[in-house]
Amino acid sequence: MNALIDHRLRRSWTAESAGAAPLPARAARWLEQRIGPVAPGAAPAGDMPVKIPSPELPDSAGEALAKVVGAENVLVDDPARLARATGLSYLDLVRRRSPAADFPVPDAVVLPADPDEVQAVLEICVQYDVGVVPFGGGTSVVGGVAALRGEKTSVIALDLVRLDALVSVDAESRIAVLQAGVRGPEAERLLAGHGLTLGHVPQSFERATIGGFAATRSAGQASSGYGRFEDMVTGVRLATPRGPWRLGVAPASAAGPDLRQLAIGSEGTLGVITEVALRVRPAPAVRRYEGYALPGWAAGAEAVRDLAQHHALADVTRLSDGDETEVSLALDAGLKTAALRRYLAARGVRRPCFLIVGWEGTAHDVALRRRETARRLKASGAVRVGKALGESWRHGRFAGPRQRDTLLDMGICVETLETAAYWSDVDELRDDVRAALTAALGPAIIMCHISHAYETGASLYFTVLTARDEADPVGQWQRAKAAACEAIAGLGTISHHHAVGVDHAPYLSAEIGSLGVEVLRAAKSAVDPTGILNPGKLV
Repeated sequence: MNALIDHRLRRSWTAESAGAAPLPARAARWLEQRIGPVAPGAAPAGDMPVKIPSPELPDSAGEALAKVVGAENVLVDDPARLARATGLSYLDLVRRRSPAADFPVPDAVVLPADPDEVQAVLEICVQYDVGVVPFGGGTSVVGGVAALRGEKTSVIALDLVRLDALVSVDAESRIAVLQAGVRGPEAERLLAGHGLTLGHVPQSFERATIGGFAATRSAGQASSGYGRFEDMVTGVRLATPRGPWRLGVAPASAAGPDLRQLAIGSEGTLGVITEVALRVRPAPAVRRYEGYALPGWAAGAEAVRDLAQHHALADVTRLSDGDETEVSLALDAGLKTAALRRYLAARGVRRPCFLIVGWEGTAHDVALRRRETARRLKASGAVRVGKALGESWRHGRFAGPRQRDTLLDMGICVETLETAAYWSDVDELRDDVRAALTAALGPAIIMCHISHAYETGASLYFTVLTARDEADPVGQWQRAKAAACEAIAGLGTISHHHAVGVDHAPYLSAEIGSLGVEVLRAAKSAVDPTGILNPGKLV
């Protein structure tokens, strides 16, 4: 019999973070001026009951799982199941506002306490042919934690929240081992006790976990300085249906292909990551963030390329295009917009693109690197705006996810997508994706920023705001995302840091080739011959 569940259980970001970020009334008026009138149709997230199916986990499987983790850690109640049913994409949130759940829900939630229990759970699931979806912070925006069953009659969400320990710290080698369920803020708190930092701060930082960072090849906002997450991983421990798997014994090795890189980014399809050994660094004594303005996208992108190719990138280097800059000027109450526009206009910058740069480290190191970055930016025609803009971004950088409920309640479709390309293709890629989204959506605000830069290229991160099609909100975004993905194919990667999941799986073969897909399937067959791990994801 179906049960009714209060939708407050997981609105979007607000249930387990610092709370909602409401939109000022003037911001709402400005948005309607740009995208046209919006009419809230779906009920607010806290008011709509959702019907979900009854669990189908066999009693014998449930009893076996309870013997391993304890009966109190095998959850079959509807609130627990619904809370781990999906990630946090726009489509996930829209579907959760429907009175009839049209998304799969796990039959049970299992919460192991340590890597050995994770291994035992997988062995039971092999025995009973139960699908297993590893679940960390639940922040996937590409369907990576959707409770798909594939060919299985039942599926569990394997929630790693209890694997929350700092296992060890090797201060001499600067390596820390963290369990997979440790969330970003807690990882920093645990490491700070040893005077260390990981320095990995993606926008999902408040909720995402160490295991999730590894499983999706995450990139943080300061990756130009600290590196992407895969650059930090020195070792990994996994539980697989075939048994435990440990990788990483030295800082570098020529002992065949680096299988750590196969495990990292495997999205729960090749094993459940239980522990990650990570390169850590001394906690920074100084953090300095500043803002610059450049006269247009072309000038801004060229300035970032110059920084990257002369090894002068700041730890955080983020260039907003004109539309994203305009939104910042319109919606950020902390910026003295009129005075700032006059200041920039007097210096010949009338259509600015904001550049946020931030450095972390010792006072001497920050001063030295900042001097070189500033010198090259000045030569590129950038106008220094000052610390206020940089600090405004730093303190508000997690507000976006927490504003989604407010925007959804207003009747606005709000979603993101990202890619990356070589410098020679960056401008064409940006233009093509914007054109594809505009053709699919009509009146919309389509913002873009360079989120990460490399000597050879950069990532582009798009944010879309448009009036929601109340008759077909799911189809509206599916068509737009498909158009954007088609525009990306051949020019850039289908994902720079959001991973593949379900949404990007149709485009993977075009990027890695059919032979590459066969290699991944062969690896999965070797460690997961019955196919219980994260059905329907990656390949």
